[in-house]
Amino acid sequence: MEQKRSKTRNLTGSTIRRLRVSHSFTQEMLSARCNILGCNLTRGTLAKIEAGIRGVTDNELLAIASSLHVKVDLLYPKNALKSLRDTIL
Repeated sequence: MEQKRSKTRNLTGSTIRRLRVSHSFTQEMLSARCNILGCNLTRGTLAKIEAGIRGVTDNELLAIASSLHVKVDLLYPKNALKSLRDTIL
């Protein structure tokens, strides 16, 4: 039986990129900060996350948010969490 891959919906990638650039961090710098926090995140993986090609795990989101000195919910686009809540509830 053939399994179909589900398309990954990455809501945070563009916001992560915007915040990284606003902090004047390169992808390599943000990757290194995440690695210091124990999250094995390569520059290539970060590039894929920012481009929306790859999903992002919960522990990656925590490390990225901590490295950027923001709360995790700020990594999501405005109203994204409200839309998700409305869909679920």
